[in-house]
Amino acid sequence: MSNNKIELENSIQLNNYQETGTVIYTGDGIATITGLSNVQAGELLLIQPHNVAGLALNLNTNNVDVVLFGDNRLVNCGNIVTRQNKLVSIPTGAQMLGRVVDALGNPLDNIKTIINETNVLPVDIKAPGIIPRRSVHEPMLTGIKAVDTILPIGKGQRELIIGDRQTGKTALVIDTFLNQKKISFQTPQQMVYCIYVSIGLRKANVNRLAHYFKMKNTANYTTIVSATASDAAPLQYLAAYSGCTLGEFFRDNNLHAVVVYDDLSKHAVAFRQMSLLLRRPPSREAYPGDVFYLHSRLLERAAKMNATFGSGSLTSLPIIETQDGDVSAYIPTNVISITDGQIFLKKELFNKGILPAVDVGLSVSRVGSAAQVIALKEVVQSLKLELAQFRSVEGFMELGAEDLPVSTLNRITRGLRLIELLKQGRYKPVSLEHQILLFFGVMNGFFDTIDVAHIRKLERFIRGITRRFPYNSFLNSIEPYDSLNAYRMNFENNLLELVATYKSTII
Repeated sequence: MSNNKIELENSIQLNNYQETGTVIYTGDGIATITGLSNVQAGELLLIQPHNVAGLALNLNTNNVDVVLFGDNRLVNCGNIVTRQNKLVSIPTGAQMLGRVVDALGNPLDNIKTIINETNVLPVDIKAPGIIPRRSVHEPMLTGIKAVDTILPIGKGQRELIIGDRQTGKTALVIDTFLNQKKISFQTPQQMVYCIYVSIGLRKANVNRLAHYFKMKNTANYTTIVSATASDAAPLQYLAAYSGCTLGEFFRDNNLHAVVVYDDLSKHAVAFRQMSLLLRRPPSREAYPGDVFYLHSRLLERAAKMNATFGSGSLTSLPIIETQDGDVSAYIPTNVISITDGQIFLKKELFNKGILPAVDVGLSVSRVGSAAQVIALKEVVQSLKLELAQFRSVEGFMELGAEDLPVSTLNRITRGLRLIELLKQGRYKPVSLEHQILLFFGVMNGFFDTIDVAHIRKLERFIRGITRRFPYNSFLNSIEPYDSLNAYRMNFENNLLELVATYKSTII
């Protein structure tokens, strides 16, 4: 037999050969495997006989360290490990809408519809480069007055939501999800699909949120990716990337999506746990040295694509939990430097009943008015200045009004009504049309004659009566991307009538 024939037969045998390895150590959700000389970092492995999935991370000289996604007790020394020749992937597409899934795409709800292995995409891929992107310019309306007016978010933006525990961070993103259903001027192509990623939260909280979404009939545009506190650290680590991949499907198919990571503080803790078990050297605050890369490669995948690449977008709203408002801690500092702005929720404001508890002084949107609806932008362009001027003279209220100049009194009058109007109930997003109408009224002095205690009642009255004829047709005639100048006279006349009608009801 010739040497060429022998080499050909050997190559055929090698191509049909599936590379396998052997477990030589297991414990604490980690396994060490020998024999997989060609395995790649991030590759999916299966450990027999129970088909426990694992992720190859440490590629050592003679062995591979793997984190386990399944039950650690099912893995023993001597078990056979097979390569899958693929990265960890998750099924995507419209079939995932209305579902609750784990980090690997397995269903956690009671829906009988099977999730097909179609449109399977890797969970950890490279972010789009500069060429396919364009600047963020389209508004992503949240229905939260304090955000849409002062801290506008655009499609493709990365806006951090940061604050202490129990300050309303999750409630803020739920309002954002609910508002996507209410936006009247969206076409199906402009619809924003919503992905909520739960990382390290209690299972009861996730179940409650899933039930609430079901009650609100949001199944046609929402998905929940759940990795609760009872799940293994590798699943909590993977969940954020899985949720991002679900959103990227819509972005890359010329649609729009927003993904919420609740929260990345626990994501970093899960990564630290994995890294220490893998014997990676700890760095600052015992986090591994690549923890910045952990979040940057996740959040950089948010993007607004240009027309050549379909004009789709993926917006990221990461959540970070602080301790006693310390935004200078290691993980908050990292994520602040990665994102395009932050919405800071202050515990003192929350305890005073000012909801949402947004601290306007520490919050910022680096995209700003470039992604704000033109009509709303014209109404609230001096809102932040008005609030700052009010804060500067707020202390004079205790001195009495007798000795204060008229300009200071006017500033206090306007500021008190602005603060009251910015308050908002939980899970009650306000439509764009009503935000324009309400802030046009307060910024132009139409509400100055209304007592501060009646501002919220006036708002509810206006929102109730404008749903009926003739005001509904008047509001629906507003083109959201046009200047307000053409409607200014109508606004003034209708607001005068609405305020007069309200006054007649309280006399």
